[in-house]
Amino acid sequence: MLSPLQAQTTGAAPAATTATAAAAGVEVSGVRFARTASVGGSALQLNGAGTRYKFVVRVYTAGLYLGGKAATPEEVYATPGPKRLHVVMLRDIDANELGRLFTRGMQDNAPREAFSKSIPGTLRMADIFSAKKRLAAGENFSVDFVPGVGTSVLVNGKPQGEPVREVEFFNALMSIWLGPNPADDGLKAALLGQQAAAPRSGRDR
Repeated sequence: MLSPLQAQTTGAAPAATTATAAAAGVEVSGVRFARTASVGGSALQLNGAGTRYKFVVRVYTAGLYLGGKAATPEEVYATPGPKRLHVVMLRDIDANELGRLFTRGMQDNAPREAFSKSIPGTLRMADIFSAKKRLAAGENFSVDFVPGVGTSVLVNGKPQGEPVREVEFFNALMSIWLGPNPADDGLKAALLGQQAAAPRSGRDR
């Protein structure tokens, strides 16, 4: 089962590396992202979506949903209201290793004070992926932020435990993809609704 965003793999589809909101949704590397999503009772718009490459291998696609258009990381962080990052796997991956790479990505990108405050959430997310063991191609996870509630992780549309209430956690997590040393420069540009560069090797997360 895929997510409430109705993102799904479609077999032999074009390998697009970037997309922004369109009337009928967008397709990225065979995964369709709906134009809108509902999080915390708010209607969000697809800000951008793209593909994470490792060398020339497509690893996953990701779509960013916000309440208003954002063209810079600072605008994403400052956007009020609920937010969502939705990720769909394009290949099988060790979930425990993915969790470790995400932790490293936050350490490399989030301000030290913000990362320190997000440690409880970081440990929670590591536990979630450790328990999952493996994410297969076509499976997905979402990270939802709702003000006053916190950050929730959903795997294949199912909430995993209680929300992480530290407000710093969501932005620290987003810094993996939007920070100064992002996992993939092209994916960062795509999530911000910009034209992505040609596929690059990407970083190890």
